[in-house]
Amino acid sequence: MIKDLHNKLINHEITAVQLTEEYFARIENKDKAIFAYLTLMKESALEQARKVDAKIAAGEEIGILEGIPGAIKDNLCIEGVRTTAASKILDNYFAPYDATVITNLKEAGAIFLGKANMDEFAMGSSTEKSAYGPTKNPHDLGRVPGGSSGGSAAAVASDEAVWALGTDTGGSIRQPASFCGVVGLKPTYGRVSRSGAIAMASSLDQIGPITKTVEDAAIILSVISGRDNLDATSAKSFAKDYTSYLTGEVKGLKIGVVKGYLDNLSAEVKASMEKVIASYREMGAEIKEIELPNAKYSLPVYYIIMPCEVSSNLARFDGIKYGMRVDDHKDSVVDFVDMDRNLLENYLDSRRYGIGPEPKRRIMLGTYALSSGYYEAYYLRAQKVRTLIKQDFEKAFAEVDLILTPTTPTPAFKLGEKTTDPLQMYLEDVFTITANIVGVPAISIPGPSVEVDGKKMPLGFQLMGKWFDEENVLRAAHAYEIHPVK
Repeated sequence: MIKDLHNKLINHEITAVQLTEEYFARIENKDKAIFAYLTLMKESALEQARKVDAKIAAGEEIGILEGIPGAIKDNLCIEGVRTTAASKILDNYFAPYDATVITNLKEAGAIFLGKANMDEFAMGSSTEKSAYGPTKNPHDLGRVPGGSSGGSAAAVASDEAVWALGTDTGGSIRQPASFCGVVGLKPTYGRVSRSGAIAMASSLDQIGPITKTVEDAAIILSVISGRDNLDATSAKSFAKDYTSYLTGEVKGLKIGVVKGYLDNLSAEVKASMEKVIASYREMGAEIKEIELPNAKYSLPVYYIIMPCEVSSNLARFDGIKYGMRVDDHKDSVVDFVDMDRNLLENYLDSRRYGIGPEPKRRIMLGTYALSSGYYEAYYLRAQKVRTLIKQDFEKAFAEVDLILTPTTPTPAFKLGEKTTDPLQMYLEDVFTITANIVGVPAISIPGPSVEVDGKKMPLGFQLMGKWFDEENVLRAAHAYEIHPVK
């Protein structure tokens, strides 16, 4: 889709201004129902579009992303733009700098339509936890789009953006991509700089694209990846054109299917996965059953490590350093002793009114697990099991090139269906979190749709690859995309 629009721009079939206005018109028409966006950036978007049109008029060459409109998840900083992470405590926060991925996209000439809705501080699997209201699934407005990057996925699925950026801590790009019928890529940990992303869990977070096609995901990854001196965890990887690996062939690739992963799925989801496996066999890939014996511990490991890192990262949001400040005594004159008391009250009140119930729950879980007497029993033990899971993946990747799993155990569920039971919501991550725990690249691709209450709903499947082998992940995903299931 990006290449098609690029060709239209350079062939003068459409101008960048016309394209941008077309997308804003769609947002105006659709987004009241879907609520994919929290903040629109119309003025700066049209200004960038005019610059692109001026270059084309002058006969200058433009890059593949120049003039192509996209959406940015609202936990990624854009200088001078309101950045809330869908939390009231950051309601009046305007970022003073660009995230590195934003810098890269600006240099590529991309256009930003606005900031997309999300679960508060990226904590959720349905985008119902946004402090500003839930996003709806474009395929069925009574269902969730997934989370936490639900606004980004819904914007792409509803044609309110050509592409979008999301963040993925335990499946927050791939799960909404599956629910909304689009492509979602979580790169290898370190492939893309996290500088300028509002951190949730620093050893798990990764920024990646949500797009209509695998080729578009490869285009975005080519722009946003690479070493960054502002992020000590970014890898020494060099810029490359990932679209050059999209050969359409999977012959010779060994794809692993995890023993037991399909046993407890619903009949519809299992049938969808079996069609995907058959498709890869027909294309010439070798399908091999593998074992990940410690992967069954991934969910408890994740829900110990992640809250611990949340507890650390969200300590900075106290109503003093950033965002909303609740101060009932701002007009009073107090002595030094009273000032100490009022500072504590500011901390407590700002967090009480500024932070929602899900972040509070995870902060408390993490603080407890890190506390004296419990650190070794919980956090340290979880990190040891994390190492065992990583070793399982190393053994598996000695036998296969890729691992194929469902992205989610179910298609999109109804709004409100799981909000009262956090454990049921957490189980939505059961297939996706392992990629974050071990740091491998993973992609969700739309598979055969399934019938839900008499209606066809999208459902994705997931491919996980070896560390820093986005090339084969994208190659196999693209091959499936261009060879429809029979």
